[in-house]
Amino acid sequence: MTSPSSSQVPVPAGPAVDAVQQALAAEHAASWSYGLVSAFLGGDYASALGKGRAAHDDRRELAAAMIRRSGGQPVPAQASYQPPKPVTDAKSALALVVTMESATAAAWRAVLERTEPGSGLRAPALAALTDSATRGTRWRIAAGVTPAAEALPGTPTG
Repeated sequence: MTSPSSSQVPVPAGPAVDAVQQALAAEHAASWSYGLVSAFLGGDYASALGKGRAAHDDRRELAAAMIRRSGGQPVPAQASYQPPKPVTDAKSALALVVTMESATAAAWRAVLERTEPGSGLRAPALAALTDSATRGTRWRIAAGVTPAAEALPGTPTG
């Protein structure tokens, strides 16, 4: 993805700004996690890992541009992230990717929930939610998780 021109970047307002900041933080963590799991998932997964990381990097760029357009300062990426469970093998690496895709879907769903109609933010937030949900389904299939698809992607669990 090339950097969108500022005229193509929607400007979040009100509660949507905080939601986009949270989505940016989730994208930072997802991108970092793809780097981590690549040490455990090579070969057959290399293409999917590259595409997944690139997609999250693109979403990070877009979310940061949205925040800057709103007059805010984008939350920076951390030097590293603590996975919910240790990543020690292919199985735990697949579990982390599944978790990260669910987390980014939830973050973008929260953006949708806080977006005013006509703001221009709904389309990119829905695209991000759909993208993470689709990629998450593919990773669940690879991990042998059933059901492979979430009934309502991005819905908080528990």
